[in-house]
Amino acid sequence: MDRERHIGSLDGLRGIAAAGVIVAHVNLMFPSALSMPIRDIGSNAVGLFFALSGFLMAYIYGNRPLSPKSCADFLVTRFARIYPVYIAAVLAIALLSLFQDLNYFQPINGIGQVLRHMALMGSSGVFWSVPPEIQFYLLFPLIWLFLSNPIRYRNIAIAIAIFLALDGLLGFPGSGIMLPSKLPFFLFGVVAGRMHRRIDRQEPNIIIGMLALLLPLFLLVRQGVAPQTASSLWDMATAFAAALSVFLVALEHPISVVAFGAAPLRFAGRISFSLYLFHAPALFLVEKTLGGTAPSDLVIAVGVATAFGLACVSYYVIEVPARRFLVSRWKRHREDAKWLGKLDAAQAPAIFSSRRTRM
Repeated sequence: MDRERHIGSLDGLRGIAAAGVIVAHVNLMFPSALSMPIRDIGSNAVGLFFALSGFLMAYIYGNRPLSPKSCADFLVTRFARIYPVYIAAVLAIALLSLFQDLNYFQPINGIGQVLRHMALMGSSGVFWSVPPEIQFYLLFPLIWLFLSNPIRYRNIAIAIAIFLALDGLLGFPGSGIMLPSKLPFFLFGVVAGRMHRRIDRQEPNIIIGMLALLLPLFLLVRQGVAPQTASSLWDMATAFAAALSVFLVALEHPISVVAFGAAPLRFAGRISFSLYLFHAPALFLVEKTLGGTAPSDLVIAVGVATAFGLACVSYYVIEVPARRFLVSRWKRHREDAKWLGKLDAAQAPAIFSSRRTRM
């Protein structure tokens, strides 16, 4: 089977997105320290994360055969990657919030809030973006079914397209922690990931390289440099630009690889989820410790360094070991779920199939 090639530049793009979220929180804690056009850079960075998820799911799994076993493997793998370190971060913030003298700026107060976040229904701080990510993973097997046989299961694509159109016409209503409000970012990412697997490799085009370098950066800072052209943060145009950014960077033109393929950015991308979850408390604690006694530039530098250090600890001590443990346990015990071996991907519900059933 044709295995997917790891696209190193996407690690770098993920690192850029993580840096965007950090810059947003630095600006929140030190509003006078930065003079860059960074309004809403954090939200735009999260949009890039969502488009990246859609792209990677289609790129990694789109050409793989679908079966109940592979679907279960997918869900367990995604859960194992996200949930353990997410829970660790939730508990860390809840613990930090217990110290009322600290007055943590994005608290999780009380057992009710803790349980809400553990049930993936919370929205404190950066945690709001995790529920729609998990919800997309639950939707993706349906998309995967379509990708496995687009002719037979074209009704799936039609149904999702109709829902997306209605969702957009209604202004992507609902809570920000629900998938419908962020759906186009994931779906356009899926389209970009599918296109990447099908395009013919051609000679590098300098225009493609420049666009791959500039479009993601413009997307991040557009509200600051061109506020008159900025519409909603979560509309179709922004989602399309985010997915196109991912697609262009994934082409790995020599010009864009110089930036997105740089080792520091790729490393930041590798630890980006832990960095995303733990950077805010790291910045906060450093500001509480050094704020008022040291120059703000020094406090920011120490805070960012602490955030990276804490993210490394989280990645190597919690994120990776927990993922490996849960996935290995699942592989060891999945043979006990004998029904997985008895079902076949062809047994998908007939409502999604475009084939006529003969009487």
